[in-house]
Amino acid sequence: MSDPTTAPESFEPQRIVVTGADSGIGRATAVALAQPGRQVGITWHQDEDGAHATARQVQAAGAQAHVRRLDLTDPEQGSEVVDTFAADLGGLDTLVVSSGTGSATPLLDMGYATWREVVSVDLDGAFCCLQAAARQMVAGGRGGRIVAVTSVHEHAPRVGAAPYCAAKGGLGLLVKVAALELAEHGITVNAVAPGEIATPMTGQEDESVLAGKARPGIPVSRPGDAREVAATVAFLCGPDAGYVNGASWVVDGGMLQMGPQAGSHLTGDDWRRP
Repeated sequence: MSDPTTAPESFEPQRIVVTGADSGIGRATAVALAQPGRQVGITWHQDEDGAHATARQVQAAGAQAHVRRLDLTDPEQGSEVVDTFAADLGGLDTLVVSSGTGSATPLLDMGYATWREVVSVDLDGAFCCLQAAARQMVAGGRGGRIVAVTSVHEHAPRVGAAPYCAAKGGLGLLVKVAALELAEHGITVNAVAPGEIATPMTGQEDESVLAGKARPGIPVSRPGDAREVAATVAFLCGPDAGYVNGASWVVDGGMLQMGPQAGSHLTGDDWRRP
């Protein structure tokens, strides 16, 4: 059990790890959580320069930055890197799992290697990171915050994204199980489920979400900005979210609400292809 004098609502993130923080939502989250006196661990897979750019932004906000490589195609690296960060930071109280990959291949054409790569990164790797962080937080005895960045496809399918949808759906339920099991230790576990966000993963890095980005199928008529997702993550990591546990916060401009409305307005079969 956590220290009963450390109520969840008084929690402040101090020793933080954000995976996949070399760009996009991960970078925006690391910067959003950076404040004087805090330490932020940043992981990267392929873009080391991007990770160090994130580190400079974190340092400019007054926090200390720590950078390490993490390749979740080998999921157990997640456990090793989280434990190493905990040693570097003198403990761990906040984890944001933002690493991810995807596919755009129809089910009938997909090779097993593609399936395994996506599931390894998006689900197996997330599990290893989450478990290691939870163990560190329980040992620390002061509670903690864990947030997994999932996707709207935690909740709804997409053509061509079978392993991605399966992994994000599985991660969403892993979050709920962890929320049940870790609450007695003062640890909350939640998911943030973004829709289309202007990031490298959607081919829109550093592009304005307001200029030339009309999205008629999204009620707010545009993609999201990574900072809009990061603001939600930062809230869930902070003191005002002490009573939020096992939730999935959708940040999608209302996309998921379209459901039958969007379906009834389709005029062709283009949706059947990725």
